[in-house]
Amino acid sequence: MINKKTLKTAILMLFSVCFVLNCTKANAVSRIKDIADFEGVRDNQLIGYGLVVGLNGTGDNIKSVDFTRESLISMLDQIGINARGGQIKAKNIAAVMVTANLPAFARQGSRIDVMVSALGDAKNLQGGTLLATPLIGANGEVYAVAQGQVAVGGTAAQGANQSVVKGVPTSGRIASGAIVENEIPFELESMKSITLALRNPDFTTARRVSDAINAMLGTTSAKALDPATVVLDIPQKYDGKIVDLMTKVEQLQVQPDQMARVVIDESSGIVVIGKEVKINRLAIAQGNLTIKITDVPFVSQPLPFSNGETITGVTSVIDVNEDIDTKLTVLNTGINLQELVDGLNALGVTPRDLISILQAIKASGALQAEIEVI
Repeated sequence: MINKKTLKTAILMLFSVCFVLNCTKANAVSRIKDIADFEGVRDNQLIGYGLVVGLNGTGDNIKSVDFTRESLISMLDQIGINARGGQIKAKNIAAVMVTANLPAFARQGSRIDVMVSALGDAKNLQGGTLLATPLIGANGEVYAVAQGQVAVGGTAAQGANQSVVKGVPTSGRIASGAIVENEIPFELESMKSITLALRNPDFTTARRVSDAINAMLGTTSAKALDPATVVLDIPQKYDGKIVDLMTKVEQLQVQPDQMARVVIDESSGIVVIGKEVKINRLAIAQGNLTIKITDVPFVSQPLPFSNGETITGVTSVIDVNEDIDTKLTVLNTGINLQELVDGLNALGVTPRDLISILQAIKASGALQAEIEVI
C-alpha cells in the first residue's frame, strides 16, 4: 500500500516534469505576432520645426543663428508685434526640431509623445516650453500639433573655471505632448486579403507560418509568396470579422528557422555566433609576437680638465618576444557553437583575435556560415 507521503511526492514530480516539458516546448516556438507584422498596421513618422522659450540664458545666440532670429520675428508678427526694426538680444529662445511617431489607427484628439532636439547653438533646453508646432508627414500634410514643457534628462552646470555636462541637455521629451489633428485612413473591414511581412525573411519560416494558418482555418487560404511575405485570403466566414481573424492568426505559434550566421562589429570587437554555425575539421594556431621599443636617455660627460662638452641623447632598445607557448588546436568536423567557443577559449584568444580567426576559417572554406561585418 502506498502511503500518502510517497503519493504526494510522485504527484509533485509528475507536475514538475510536465512543467519542464511545457517550458521547453514554449521556448522552441514563437507567436506569429512576435515574428511578423500585418501590412498597413504600422507607425508613421512625423517631423516639425518649432521654438522653445523660457530658457535660463542657455538658448541660441540670436546674432549668430539667423534662422532662430527670423523664426522669432515671424512668430511675433503672427501675434501682432512688429520686431523687425529693433535689436533682438534674447538668449532664452532656441530653434528645435520636433519628431514623433503616429501610431496606426490614431484618432483625432488622441495624444502622442514627441522628442525635441536643439537645432542651433543652445546649451541646455531644461525648463523650456515648446510653442505650438505643426507636425507633418512624408506627404507634407499636418497630422498633429505639439506643445508643452520639455523634460530634459541631461544636466549641465558651469562655473568660473570648470563645467560639468551629464547626458545630453540639448534634447528632451514631452510626454503626450502632441494632439492628433488628422487621421490616416485605413479600413480593415474592406480588405479581401491580409499580408504578413516577416521581420527576418526566411523561406522555411514563411512556409511554417502559412502551414500554421491553414491548419487553424482548415483551408488553404494562406500562401507564402517569398521569404518575407505570406498572403492570407480572408475566408467567407470571417467577412466583417477581420479583427477576430487577425487576433487568432497572431496568437498561432511557429518555430522560426534561421541561417547560420556570424555577426562581427570590428569597431567594438563584438562577435555574435549563431546557434547553427558549423565548421569542418581543421587546426588553429595562434601566435603572439610582441615587439617592445623603449627610449632610454643618456648623458655623456667629458673627462676632467678636458676641452670636451656634455652630450645628451636618447637610445632605443628593441625587444622582440615570440611566445614559445603557442598552441595548435584541432577542431573536429561539425562541431557546434559551444564546442567552437570552448576550442577558441582554449587558445586564450581575445575578441580581436577571434574576429581574425573566424575570418581566416571562412577564407579556408571550413566555416559553414555567413559572416556579416557591421
